[in-house]
Amino acid sequence: MLLKGKVAVITGAARGLGRECAGRFAREGADLLLLDIGHDIEGVGYPLGSRDQLADTARMCEEQGGSVITAAVDVRDAARVGEAVDEALDRFGAIDVLINNAGIAAPSGRPVHEISEADWLLMLDTNLNGTWRMIKAVAPSMVGARSGSIINVSSTAGIVGYRNFAAYVTAKHGLVGLTKAAALDYAPFRIRVNAICPGSVRDNPLVEGRMLSEIARALDVPVDGHEEVFLRDQPTNALVETSSVAGAAIWLAGDDSRQVTGTTVTVDGGFTSR
Repeated sequence: MLLKGKVAVITGAARGLGRECAGRFAREGADLLLLDIGHDIEGVGYPLGSRDQLADTARMCEEQGGSVITAAVDVRDAARVGEAVDEALDRFGAIDVLINNAGIAAPSGRPVHEISEADWLLMLDTNLNGTWRMIKAVAPSMVGARSGSIINVSSTAGIVGYRNFAAYVTAKHGLVGLTKAAALDYAPFRIRVNAICPGSVRDNPLVEGRMLSEIARALDVPVDGHEEVFLRDQPTNALVETSSVAGAAIWLAGDDSRQVTGTTVTVDGGFTSR
């Protein structure tokens, strides 16, 4: 029970990595505010996390004994973000951990000069500005408590470039920069800010993951054989599992990492070591 007595907010919690983190945090004793958009977005060519999927995540966490609040929140909507955070503070009295996991993989698949302004702004407003909005809403309570851990889910795309993914790469690099700057801002208040940079994460059907298949689709890689394609670049000859990324989040949220801030934890099977 590494997180017993702690309250965590997790965005993008309906499925995939967000659901994996939610389940692990519940098993470690945390109470949870679970957020996801609950509807699709025009311009994103695949279904986003649904309200039913978010409810499934909540039930899974409650079975582990945790108290859970869910809310349909678009991280592009500052007012809605603030309402959800206020609800958690009213219910639990504090927020100890924030995991900024919400993000989109599309629209992508074009060179820079072919990206429309609308697509560029959509990607940055969701993947980068959404994280800033969440920190802006949660940080005041952490400052008051002189304690907290903020974990931003970036990507290996926050460390290296990928062809035809300029907006995504820009947003994920921005998250690494935001992490470092915010770590300095909040260090006097004993609030830690770190980033996790996952590599090619396998689409685990148990948590209804689909991010890697959508990236493959944007790259015109056949979805029925996309895992084999991504494996070619993995030094360990294995895709990253959602459980490995969630394990890094558990460590960053807990007391064993109390002197770790402003850094990136790369969970990529050695991909960026090449």
